[in-house]
Amino acid sequence: MSDSAPDPLDGSDETRGTPPSPQVESPLPPGEAASSSDVGGVPPHSQAVIPAQAGTQGGDLGAPPSLDSRLRGNDSSGRIEASEDAEAQLRGEGRGLPRTRSGGEGGIPNPAPPERTGDADPFAPTADLAPVADAVDALRQAIGTLVVGQHGLVDELVACLLAGGHALIEGVPGVAKTLTAKLLARASGLDYARIQFTPDLMPADVLGTSVFSPATHAFEFHPGPIFAQIVLIDEINRAPAKTQAALFETMEEQQATIDGVTHALPDPFMVVATQNPIEHEGTYRLPEAQLDRFLFKVVVDYPSEAEEVEMLTRFQAFGGVMDEARVEAVLDADALRRAQATVRTVRVEAPVLGYAAAIVAATRRHPALTLGGSPRATLALVRGAKAVAAMSGRDFATPDDLRTIVAPALRHRVLLTAEREIEGVLPETVLRRIVEEIEVPR
Repeated sequence: MSDSAPDPLDGSDETRGTPPSPQVESPLPPGEAASSSDVGGVPPHSQAVIPAQAGTQGGDLGAPPSLDSRLRGNDSSGRIEASEDAEAQLRGEGRGLPRTRSGGEGGIPNPAPPERTGDADPFAPTADLAPVADAVDALRQAIGTLVVGQHGLVDELVACLLAGGHALIEGVPGVAKTLTAKLLARASGLDYARIQFTPDLMPADVLGTSVFSPATHAFEFHPGPIFAQIVLIDEINRAPAKTQAALFETMEEQQATIDGVTHALPDPFMVVATQNPIEHEGTYRLPEAQLDRFLFKVVVDYPSEAEEVEMLTRFQAFGGVMDEARVEAVLDADALRRAQATVRTVRVEAPVLGYAAAIVAATRRHPALTLGGSPRATLALVRGAKAVAAMSGRDFATPDDLRTIVAPALRHRVLLTAEREIEGVLPETVLRRIVEEIEVPR
């Protein structure tokens, strides 16, 4: 018998007493395989009124490359192999967003893949992803007019928008959660609405209501703020469960049913919600079903001193005014719809799909978790990986793309056991350990 006790966070088969799960074989050559020593997940990010760089979180494991470093070519582990032109583009030195390109306006071509003949190369590109990468670069530059640093937060919000999902931002007051969402809407050229959730807010205040018109002697529907294209819900956990439940249908089915009549929401449509992690008096915890409808949960921390100095310098240069009019639209709704359709064409091979399923399945049997990810979590991983690949200008997703977004896609979908929560263990710690234990497809 061994003298040492098993690691309580170790989800290995020996600890659980269950047979090991089969590994997924991949047809990729060894030279193209992702490193099995990589640690998945994204550390939480930091941000001030003009946000900042990401910090680290998650226990004793080394911090993995963030979505920011992956997309901008700053990954010191050398897993990202890109051409010099691609690296320059991902660092923000690209050509910018083309205003005209064959197939559509706004720099995003129509996503229809080219026809293949019988002897066509099965690995030939199925879509031109360069315009999507250009659009992402333009969004970064536009938001960066007022937002200093915090590239990881911006990249995760942009990835969520391209994937057609919703984002939950968690951070202390004053770290520009609201500002970032507003600038994303402004730079995207989309309609924007803000809803301040309070304990007395009613569902009709969110969805809208039918009002009797004396002129027509009929009820006329007056849509609520949820009918905007990007909806910021500030302090979502301050509204009661009845009002929170009004978002279920809108977020999952992109429609709202009022007085028995179903109304379609605009396309594109994205909910960006914020919540304060330290103040719980007078709040209502979001139910798991509500949390599960957010594609990503982004954690925001304080900025570094250098970034805060840069924030103050720029604020002073702007005359002490945070003028959001400095940020101009670089996209429009049609261009964004084409970008989202292009992202959906990104290929995910069978070994990568099996890898995503294995990660989520491991969360359901890990001894440190009482609740694992649902099939919706697996879909979120794949959708997020497609967006990350497209932002990098690739038409195929890799295991590294999955590992990059494990934390934002899963941290709000798992629940720690009471013992681990008392010990201060974070969901990111367990998720990283799970990703370490699963063999990367080769």
